[in-house]
Amino acid sequence: MSGKTNKAGCAVIGYGGMGGWHTRHLLESDVGYLCGVWDINPAKLELAKANGIRAYGSEAELLADPDISVVTVATPNDSHAPIVERALRAGKNVISEKPVTLNSKLLDEMIKTSEETGKLFTVHQNRRWDCDFLMMKQVFESGRLGRVFEIESRVQGSRGIPGDWRGRREQGGGMIYDWGVHLIDQMLQITGDRKIKEIYCRCENVTNNEVDDGFYLDIVFEGGLCGHIEVGTHHFISLPRYFMAGTGGSAVVDDWRERARCVVNLDRTEGDVKPVVTAAGMTKTMAPRSEDTLETYYVERPEPDVHDFYRNFIAATRGEAVQLVTHAQMRRVMNVIDLAFMSARAHSAIPFIEY
Repeated sequence: MSGKTNKAGCAVIGYGGMGGWHTRHLLESDVGYLCGVWDINPAKLELAKANGIRAYGSEAELLADPDISVVTVATPNDSHAPIVERALRAGKNVISEKPVTLNSKLLDEMIKTSEETGKLFTVHQNRRWDCDFLMMKQVFESGRLGRVFEIESRVQGSRGIPGDWRGRREQGGGMIYDWGVHLIDQMLQITGDRKIKEIYCRCENVTNNEVDDGFYLDIVFEGGLCGHIEVGTHHFISLPRYFMAGTGGSAVVDDWRERARCVVNLDRTEGDVKPVVTAAGMTKTMAPRSEDTLETYYVERPEPDVHDFYRNFIAATRGEAVQLVTHAQMRRVMNVIDLAFMSARAHSAIPFIEY
């Protein structure tokens, strides 16, 4: 920590899209200050200088700076593990961009180094501050939907995979490692410690034959709950961001910007349900319910502060808090990812094995 401030000195390795995100937030932070950045691309270093940010001459120079307490690694996915290892052994507390690494074996080695060095290590799960996730977590925990048996979470767009390393297998590209990490983490945060029974995953290769440009993932939990996750990059009409169904009602978030809409069953008798004509046939099963048997309510959008991620981590480095994104949570997400890839290759469901 610098003697001139009670803020923690922070540096970012990798000055691309997310590296830029971290630097901007550190420049606004009330708990950390930006010491500088390092990138292997000289053009990125020149850009940092043009933006008034110190550009270190090498990774080694950055890691040797005694003013730096926290290093954030925002490089392509395949390089996270070795950089995290070097930063921990240099005595820095480390935040890795997601995915933390490419498999559970590598993650275990990173955790072991963190424990050996006594330095904190976590992954940046910023989408724990997404309003849609927070609303659906609130609905689930309220119990108003009864026994929840289905949770659907999806993001769909039409622009394909970005035309950079994210489309290359050797660098850890693809949507499971990109959006999938976030949606799996959110699903496990909603469902808590509920045990997982099996994993089924099907990958898409619509615009990219090297990595998945979309996927469908079912996480089957004990108690009859299925968490269904979809990511698509060639969809011109998007399905609801979140949908939840329980024995007592349903909830939906149609779009990032919307409130959660909940409809609960008041268990009022309707009498004999009459069939209705739908298209070219009749149905009683799908006949709409009488409005006086239902209650509709909305969950207002919260106002989370994404700066809380750095606030928590820096407080944890000082022994003033417990880090929010724990090693156990990181391992469980990576466990699901490992088995998702295994399921996609086998074209079958895989029993969940806790690593």
